[in-house]
Amino acid sequence: MSVPLFNLAPNLTVSRLCLGTMTFGEQNSLAESFHLLNQAFDTGINFFDSAEMYPVPQRAETQGRSEDCFGRWIRASKIPRDRVVFATKATGPSGQMIWIRGGPTCLDSKNITKAINGSLQRTQMDYIDLYQIHWPDRYVPMFGETEYDPTRQFCSVCIEEQLDALSRVVDAGKIRYIGLSNETPYGVMKFLQVAEKAAGLPRIVSVQNSYSLLCRTFDSGMAECCHHERVSLLAYSPLAMGILTGKYFSTEGGSADARLNLFKGKYSEGEARYNLSTNIIKAATMEYLNIAKKYGLHPVSLAIAFVLRHPLVASTVFGATKSWQLQEVLEACKVELSSEVLAEIDNIHERFPNPCP
Repeated sequence: MSVPLFNLAPNLTVSRLCLGTMTFGEQNSLAESFHLLNQAFDTGINFFDSAEMYPVPQRAETQGRSEDCFGRWIRASKIPRDRVVFATKATGPSGQMIWIRGGPTCLDSKNITKAINGSLQRTQMDYIDLYQIHWPDRYVPMFGETEYDPTRQFCSVCIEEQLDALSRVVDAGKIRYIGLSNETPYGVMKFLQVAEKAAGLPRIVSVQNSYSLLCRTFDSGMAECCHHERVSLLAYSPLAMGILTGKYFSTEGGSADARLNLFKGKYSEGEARYNLSTNIIKAATMEYLNIAKKYGLHPVSLAIAFVLRHPLVASTVFGATKSWQLQEVLEACKVELSSEVLAEIDNIHERFPNPCP
């Protein structure tokens, strides 16, 4: 089958499915990762996403393996570099991941440059197609938080400095385009405003935020910004970390190697947002599973097709640790949701709005 394409920016065409590599080097061995990458590429996926902190859960011993694995695959497969689109990210302020640039405490010019050079060194590539700030260099509620607390704001690096640093590496040919991740409407508009005021600064082309049947917060404020400013959404976690497959609510509670089982108690960010003990998450998920059953759809097809139909979604970023999981996602490209299905989805959303923000 052939995965549809999307023009994300001039001379940057991406597949509407993007394979995330956050399991490579932890849940997936090098050989398994190669197999998944080959399968994805052979079926039309040309877009691959990583981050300097991957794989997850993040550990000093494994940091950077996902990027390293992708670079090894490119060299081993001998696929021409211009036939793949590689995206990666700079870790934002983190007092916990002290093995990444000593913290990092901020994303100033020095840290951004060091992060980019590190990614290029691990992948052994000459350039990165899309470079993203993983999360803002300022306080914002994220990863399950929903309310903004002004007392938690800390001294942050100005956006001018961040864009200036990114501009210099663009000029050096190290990255082609820039994007944001886990951002807010305020952040998107400020990055655009600064780039517009200063000649030569790069303009963001995308924002990578969570979007799924269980998280539609993008539609409240952010969608309007992206629509008018021509910024595309790269929707990550379309299956809500596997919850929307229904596996965690089966009699067996999911396999032992399912991420929320395998890393229970070791993955605070994921468990905060995707808390399986929360009644509303289970109630909403079961309703969506019932829709899939009623209309003869695979739960994965329902979830992925819902995200892909959004007019502002350029590509959906998904993860897979097994070949059959990747195939299930690929099958979703063939599905077009009817008006009846969409009406029932919206009805559930009204009753259970955004249980996984």
